Amino acid sequence: MAVSDKRIQLGGLARKLVMDGILEESVAQEAFSAALKEKVPFTAYLVEHKLASAADIAQAASTEFGVPLLDIDAVELDPDTTRLVDEKLIRKHHALPIFRRGNRVFIAVTDPTNLQALDEIKFHVGANTEMVLVEEDKLSRAIDKALEAIDTSLGDMGDEEFEGLEDLEVGEEEAGHEEDLEVDDAPVVRFVNKMLLDSIKKGASDLHFEPYEKFYRVRFRIDGVLTEVAKPPIALAGKISARIKVMSRLNVAERRVPQDGRIKLKLSKNKAIDFRVSTCPTLFGEKVVMRILDSSAAKLDIDMLGYEDFQKELFLENLYKPYGMFLVTGPTGSGKTVSLYTGINLLNQIEVNISTAEDPVEINLPGVNQVQIDERTGMTFPKALKAFLRQDPDIILVGEIRDLDTASIAVKAAQTGHMVMSTLHTNDAPQTLTRLQDMGIAPFAVATSINLITGQRLARRLCSHCKKVADIPKEALKDEGFPEELLEKDFKVYEAVGCDQCNKGYKGRTGLYQVMPISDAMKRLIMEQANAITLADQAAKEGIWDIRRSGIQKVFNGIIDMKELNRVTLE
Repeated sequence: MAVSDKRIQLGGLARKLVMDGILEESVAQEAFSAALKEKVPFTAYLVEHKLASAADIAQAASTEFGVPLLDIDAVELDPDTTRLVDEKLIRKHHALPIFRRGNRVFIAVTDPTNLQALDEIKFHVGANTEMVLVEEDKLSRAIDKALEAIDTSLGDMGDEEFEGLEDLEVGEEEAGHEEDLEVDDAPVVRFVNKMLLDSIKKGASDLHFEPYEKFYRVRFRIDGVLTEVAKPPIALAGKISARIKVMSRLNVAERRVPQDGRIKLKLSKNKAIDFRVSTCPTLFGEKVVMRILDSSAAKLDIDMLGYEDFQKELFLENLYKPYGMFLVTGPTGSGKTVSLYTGINLLNQIEVNISTAEDPVEINLPGVNQVQIDERTGMTFPKALKAFLRQDPDIILVGEIRDLDTASIAVKAAQTGHMVMSTLHTNDAPQTLTRLQDMGIAPFAVATSINLITGQRLARRLCSHCKKVADIPKEALKDEGFPEELLEKDFKVYEAVGCDQCNKGYKGRTGLYQVMPISDAMKRLIMEQANAITLADQAAKEGIWDIRRSGIQKVFNGIIDMKELNRVTLE
């Protein structure tokens, strides 16, 4: 017997539609059976086959079951609420979470008798659910629109976005995981790819993927300041970190300890950008931080770094000395690596042998022998330096002087006819001298080995398109440290505005420098174990600008504003 020949006891919405005269009972019987057979909602079948209008069905259901009727077209859907429920569940029950109030999630439905939908969604979101009735055709459009918006926000980019973009390099041992992710979690794959590409386009230096208890966010460090760029659903936290770990050739199953890896993003046959990846387990999942390693940043002309003319002369004069130490200091993210690499590029000639020990090797420099420090295998800074000294070196670069052993070998190398370049984490140049002595280096060795110390910071440049003149009295500028010789001149101080060509009034960064050669007077003070304040006073007597004075000159020249000067130089 055919399904249509078998009488079905109508109930719920179907019975109400018959009682209201919207449907003939026989039509309702056949529609109900056909909807079951095709596994589609009863209301959707009626509207699709034009057996009843969506408005009449919604009005009848609202009256029969006492559920409020809502015009969903007049409601601004909350994407965060929609993301609470999986797409498969939304499609299965033809029900859409539209907004949230406290611990209640409101679900748009067309059939109020579908209590299974509410139960499953309630279990899925972990919150109380309440239904609101909407018209069938409007709900279908809303579901398509909401799911499309979610997919777009997770990196649904057109083919033109990927033009020229080659596949990311993935380790063979993770190939299976990579394939699974691309098949099962295409939105996550697109989202991560979009974040990597966006970070490059926006000129970011770092990407932060951060899970918290109730939300997940992605931030870019642009021009030295972190900016939130995306808030994907917290449910995807694990998948996002797994995707990045697959791309970085890390152990996807290990979530309890930090891991470090790299990603090579090939933008074209001749252009590739590396990402240094670091994972760290936090209270609510793994935080992932990615540092963009763009080799073009290491090939900057020295004139682009922001040195004043007399500072550049001191830099170059000491860079080309045949032996001694050349130190760059400053906090993390102050541009020390770029300054050192710029110097190395100037020295990188066929006549010299250059060896570097770095942790990690951030940028590949052709013609330079670079060694990756790895404590696990025993390749430490001291071991690398000892090996370099047996390799007929001319110039040695030590990524960072961290301990007494590294410092001792570097100082001895500088005293025995080698040029040694390195970095330290100190606030300014005079403090570097006392820091080395605190580590255990003899004052005489410090005084006789160091040629020059550069302390530096990075400050955001004002956007040349939108900056405007700031009304700041000269008395106020004097209080900020402007010297009399500048205040006597005619100049303008600018401030940030913001336009479509910049980031809140700023675009790019410039360096603020304290370039301090070690004079004979300074050497005497070092051997007398003078403190950092005394050394700084001596530097000032010799006309050496501190970092703030360098910043004041940038304000005078209209390159940065007072707000940025104080952000960078006030401690």
